[in-house]
Formats: sequence, C-alpha cells, structure tokens
Amino acid sequence: MNITAMLRTFCDAVERRDGKAFADLFTEDGVYHDVFYGAFKGRTGIAELIDDWFYRTATDFRWDMHAPVSDGETLYARYTFSYSSTLPEANGARAMFEGVAIMKLSDGKILEYHEVANTAPGFVDMNFAPERIAKIVARQGAALKARPEMRRHLK
Repeated sequence: MNITAMLRTFCDAVERRDGKAFADLFTEDGVYHDVFYGAFKGRTGIAELIDDWFYRTATDFRWDMHAPVSDGETLYARYTFSYSSTLPEANGARAMFEGVAIMKLSDGKILEYHEVANTAPGFVDMNFAPERIAKIVARQGAALKARPEMRRHLK
C-alpha cells in the first residue's frame, strides 16, 4: 500500500468508527501513543482506542493528513483533526486540533505511532476552564520531561 492510501485508510477508519480496519494498519505488536489517552498496544488495544475511547465523549470525527514524508522507516505527516464534543461543558462544540503524526514503519505496517499536537485550541473550543487547561498542559509537560531524549535538556 502506498503512503497516501495508507494515511487515507487510517483517517477514514477513525471517521467510520472502524477500529478493526484502523488496527489492521499496525503490526501485531504495534503501539499507538495517543496524546490524550496514552499508549494502546496490539491490534485489540488499538481497535479499542478507536471504537471505545475516541467515541466515548465525541462524535463526527474528521481527520486529514497533509504533506507526508517518509524514508521507508519513519513517516511524518502534518494533520488536521476535529470532532463534535459530547462533554457537557462543550455544548456540542466542534473541537479542532492540528499536529504532526510520527510513525515507525515495519514491512508496510505501523510499528509505532506518536504525535505532537497543538491541543490548546481544542480545549478552548470545548469551553474548558483555564485551571483545567493548565492542569492538562502541566501533565503533558511532565510527560515530555520524563522522556529519555529530554534528559540533557533538564540541566
């Protein structure tokens, strides 16, 4: 499967709430690191992320990948992502995010998915209180500081 087709299948599966089709893009032991919900391992776990976790507090997903670049081992793509929030404080608002997807590939499948996402605009879209946004961003900052590649930046 070519990269453009794989990314379209990736996005379409989320929009259709088709966790199995989404998980089939991953290796058996693949891992999806979600910016909100953490790591989901293996195809069963990854399918659960889409079918259960994504749709727990949102509907009407839209996901597009832009300008993919790959060397065959790593794939980067800028993305735009949105959904209608069902959280009470959101009042049905459409939450919008953008980010960069970073995928490690193995034999045409995704071995590992990470993302760097600009989450703050989505939180504002959903009417999150400033204190709640600060708490979420602090947790994201702590996770960043805990990563091995950040060690030398902590001094």
